[in-house]
Amino acid sequence: MSVVVGVGAARGVTGAEVLALVRSVLAEAALPEASVTALATVDGKAGEPGLVTAAERLGVPLVTYDARTLAAVDVPSPSGAALAAVGTPSVAEAAALAAAPGGELLVPKRKSAPGGGTAKATAAVARHRTPEHGTHGTHGTTEETAP
Repeated sequence: MSVVVGVGAARGVTGAEVLALVRSVLAEAALPEASVTALATVDGKAGEPGLVTAAERLGVPLVTYDARTLAAVDVPSPSGAALAAVGTPSVAEAAALAAAPGGELLVPKRKSAPGGGTAKATAAVARHRTPEHGTHGTHGTTEETAP
């Protein structure tokens, strides 16, 4: 099974915090890291070092979408905080679903739990409709393609 992990992040999130959260949501869905085809987020976070590091360590692209695209995705857990911060009521769930068109949300938004500190990341897992289905969006931080 191929999945996308949508990730929301506060400025300054560490790669370690993002990776720990990604591994946690994958474990919740009983999925191996090898099933991840991409991390997905809002384009305003494309250069966030913790997200870039996590994608590199997982060996997958960081796929990004503009806030308008993400705001059009129906999600179970919209957030006023995300809307105020980045212009969309969902980053993690919406990005996961946007990167897996026609797929389904396997794990809804979860917050990181960094040893008693403030959570700086959220993540959600969406399954691709078919194993060979690719992702669409902006891959990495330098290539510009639009869905």
